[in-house]
Amino acid sequence: MTGSAHLRELGEFLRHRRGELTPAQVGLPERGHTQRRVRGLRREEVAELAAISTDYYVRIEQGRLAPSKPVLESLARELRLDGDQRTYVEELVGQAARAGHRRTPRRSARPKVHPHLTRLLGQLTDTPAIVFGPRLDILAWNPLAAELLCDFAVVPESERNYVRMVFTDPVMREIYPEWEDVARTCVEVLRMEAGTNPADPALTALVGELAVADPQFRVWWAEHRVARQDFGSKRITHPVVGDLTLDWDTFRYAGAPEQQLVLWSAEPGTSDAESLAALARATTRSQ
Repeated sequence: MTGSAHLRELGEFLRHRRGELTPAQVGLPERGHTQRRVRGLRREEVAELAAISTDYYVRIEQGRLAPSKPVLESLARELRLDGDQRTYVEELVGQAARAGHRRTPRRSARPKVHPHLTRLLGQLTDTPAIVFGPRLDILAWNPLAAELLCDFAVVPESERNYVRMVFTDPVMREIYPEWEDVARTCVEVLRMEAGTNPADPALTALVGELAVADPQFRVWWAEHRVARQDFGSKRITHPVVGDLTLDWDTFRYAGAPEQQLVLWSAEPGTSDAESLAALARATTRSQ
């Protein structure tokens, strides 16, 4: 059953991707002047490009068949998939194959933060730090991260999810001047998560909740865009220290593979670094 969920996710992704492409973009001639009844490429056109039968491709899109490695490579090439998209479809096929040979363990809705990460958070006083779990659940944080973004402690534990907060907490829209870019990336990362465990009930519930709560989430989720981001930068408008741009880096902990530590920093000698240091001093005094 889990394997079928992975293949259905693959089929939906391929169907959406071919809808984004035109025959001219992939080097196919327009056949006649008849009105196309579908947006983008037809199934038979994708099959022609990948050198497989239309029936074979149809079964892939329907989630009834896992493509072989050469076929998947051909589809990725002809559908112009980028690096993250290729990783996404490869993981879907790989997860489907593994699920067919063994029972996939049911994922815990919210794992407890690893004790070593808790200890590390307590030692980081000058660096904002957050521990994320599956689905970008917020598992733990240090005081400076709470001062930088928001007081996570006042958020009910069941609602401490970064994606949910970005879309539903007005504070997040205020502190991120480029909120739309942040929100879109959240959706793409969450969609990448679906490639690992599309049958995860907590993920399904989160997506359903946000699709109802926010029309932009609903539209962006339907676009099937994916991303795996381990570093980047964000502009923040803080009520105390004003505007600053911080870099963030993700570190995956081998002792708990589904948990990742995210650290925020600024280039030494910059005004951003001075603002972050001032915020750290204020946080220490308030403790």
